[in-house]
Amino acid sequence: MPSSVPDPYVPAGAGPFYVEPDAPAVAQVAQWEAAGRAADAAALRRIAQAPTAVWFADGAPGYAERAHALVTAAAGAGRTPVLVAYHVPQRDCGGHSGGGAADGEAYRAWIAGLAGAIRGTPAVVVLEPDAVTHVLQGCVSGAVAEERFALLDGAIRALKQEPGIRVYLDGGNPGWVKDVDRVASSLRRAGVERADGFSLNVANFETVEANISYGEQISRRLGGAHFVVDTSRNGNGPAEVDARDAEGHWCNPSGRALGPAPTTETGHPLVDAYLWVKRPGESDGACGAGAPPAGQWWPEYALGLATSAPNQ
Repeated sequence: MPSSVPDPYVPAGAGPFYVEPDAPAVAQVAQWEAAGRAADAAALRRIAQAPTAVWFADGAPGYAERAHALVTAAAGAGRTPVLVAYHVPQRDCGGHSGGGAADGEAYRAWIAGLAGAIRGTPAVVVLEPDAVTHVLQGCVSGAVAEERFALLDGAIRALKQEPGIRVYLDGGNPGWVKDVDRVASSLRRAGVERADGFSLNVANFETVEANISYGEQISRRLGGAHFVVDTSRNGNGPAEVDARDAEGHWCNPSGRALGPAPTTETGHPLVDAYLWVKRPGESDGACGAGAPPAGQWWPEYALGLATSAPNQ
């Protein structure tokens, strides 16, 4: 199927995913070309011309219209968009990506608006990165945790009213919660059995092999559930944990590389796709010299990802 952007970098088996024509990397390529940075522009095309997810992370007026415009454009191009719903109350436990809906009622209205906006068109939705794992981590507990599970279950129900919408509830990554029994149990409480599966490694750097092993263990506990893996930045695996700066393990670590290109041809019966869920080049947070706030485009970090040689 045709893409809105010609793509010599993504292999022929890259699947039906939509390449957003006005993504930040696209504008950056044009800017660097105009400035005479031809080599840097060429390297950055590896990101600009690849399908990446579009995040919906606030309730500002117009979010539903943006979602509808995205899925409509993707359908017109014969492609499937990947969206991330990231607006659960007490998101990120007050960390770099803190925020989210004011309360459960606001979230239910928000997710209903998003579901309605994409209804009738094929789409993949990665649902609430880290939301389940933060419960396991203990920063959300008690009645708030119970409500979170209910909100996630309700979100899956709302999104799955249309058969063309595929939903993957986030399950963290293999470097975080090691107890897969707890992960699987919490995913079940959040309604994963009504979804199409779970997602792993969103905005993280764990290797494909580590994610597949972890995903297989969770899947066995969920009756064979399928999963997708974020490979946007895992080409060199995770950075070493520095006891002096544990945050540097996951927040804009240096020396990372792009991972396998988005594709549905994973060669594994349980892995539905490798996706670039975290947009390569968007900051994890203002956690280092020159790092902008979470979610903001950081061209020099993007260039580092695009020019680092992957070791897997």
